[in-house]
Amino acid sequence: MTMTEGSVDPTREQFNAFKALPRDTPIHMLNLIRLKPLADYSEDHPKHGKGMTGLDAYRAYGAETAEIFSRLGARQVWAGQPESVVTGPADEQWDLAFIAEYPNAGAFLAMVTDPQYRDIVKHRTAAVADSRLIRLAPISPENGFGE
Repeated sequence: MTMTEGSVDPTREQFNAFKALPRDTPIHMLNLIRLKPLADYSEDHPKHGKGMTGLDAYRAYGAETAEIFSRLGARQVWAGQPESVVTGPADEQWDLAFIAEYPNAGAFLAMVTDPQYRDIVKHRTAAVADSRLIRLAPISPENGFGE
């Protein structure tokens, strides 16, 4: 997969499948992010041509969405810096990995449809070359790994 073929936003089918799942239970969202070397803002954006890196733009996205995220009762519960693919395609290298917790799927939907968020998400679009966003149902493992 080349940089231009990356997944940045969900397809209509993926978003519809997300919306069809229960909306009243807590969810975790696994985020795997590969950043662009240079942020790619549209020509009409004030940050266009300013030489920002993908990491700079993603940090702006995080800082500017923090208030919305918090207001909806969401929080980051885990973050790590990927170092090496041990199992899986060697070309799936990630720059950032984190898990965000939302009190319910409705809170996530409220965030992504918030007019202020929709303006701020331009930072994410400029920053991200490829990503994976995977909805998880939180579980408490008993013994060992998994359930």
